[in-house]
Amino acid sequence: MTAEPAVAPRHGQPEGEPDEAARKLYLAILAAGGRVPFTGAQETDPAALRQLIGLGLLIANPMDRCYTAISPRSVSDRLGAELRSEATRLLVRAENLPGALDGLTRAYDAMPRPAGGAGGSVHVEGHVHIRQRISQLASDCRSEVLAAQPGHRPADTLQVALLQDVRLLQRGCSLRTIYQPDALADPPVLAYVEEVTRHGSLIRVLDEPFQRLIVFDRAVAVISASDDNSTAAFLTDPAAVAFLVGAFERDWARADTAAAPGPTRTAPDRIGRLLARGLTQRAVATRLGLSERTVAAHISRLRDRHGAQTLFQLGWLMRGTRDG
Repeated sequence: MTAEPAVAPRHGQPEGEPDEAARKLYLAILAAGGRVPFTGAQETDPAALRQLIGLGLLIANPMDRCYTAISPRSVSDRLGAELRSEATRLLVRAENLPGALDGLTRAYDAMPRPAGGAGGSVHVEGHVHIRQRISQLASDCRSEVLAAQPGHRPADTLQVALLQDVRLLQRGCSLRTIYQPDALADPPVLAYVEEVTRHGSLIRVLDEPFQRLIVFDRAVAVISASDDNSTAAFLTDPAAVAFLVGAFERDWARADTAAAPGPTRTAPDRIGRLLARGLTQRAVATRLGLSERTVAAHISRLRDRHGAQTLFQLGWLMRGTRDG
């Protein structure tokens, strides 16, 4: 009566190459003559033994109650043939996939969409419908998305955007987004930024007001058409889209590269940076969307802090904070 193998062979497709432990075990078995008794196998690394059996480098010989080493050359030939066969099957499937989905593709393209308005403009009302249309544009995008996202972005919106944008980046599209500094104080935004950056997205921060904008493949631009963002305009007129892309590129050139997540600049720091650039009090207020009285109060405190007598002197003293 023969003894049972110490480790049952693993069925199915083996995964990968033998790891270091499996390689060492195989070499030890070769050094012992290419055989290891079932009883002796109980003293070896079980995971390494299972890996060698799964790859076919060891076979069980119940008659002699041992495992026998098999030539890696024959294993390589067999696995190579299996992999080539699998690759051929996948290539054929890839070739046939568009045809298999052709009916669904035609139905998707024929899906009712908002009718075009005058001047290549379509207005979509309601956040649900806006998100649906943007999702459609993102799924059809082939090369590039430009986005300017001022202010707060709700956490649920970011969850939807994250899945959508990661898929877009994985398809090889580029994604550039501009945020305001205050937005990066929000943990959900920071988590979103960290994840899409890991997938290749580029993020910059612009310390001034700007309008919400998304541009897909430089062919369709989406802008807000109401104060509460409940209506969006989808623009396809080439001249209008080119104008908005130019505005985005100017903002992108002025924006700062987003630093690693951390505390955002306070209002006085932001005011100081703009003063160091030579902006007047009124220009600073306009740029930051603050009242002149608020800016004046911050400037007064900055003068006290830095011992500045004039606005020019304060800007000069704070010039070192421009890149801070």
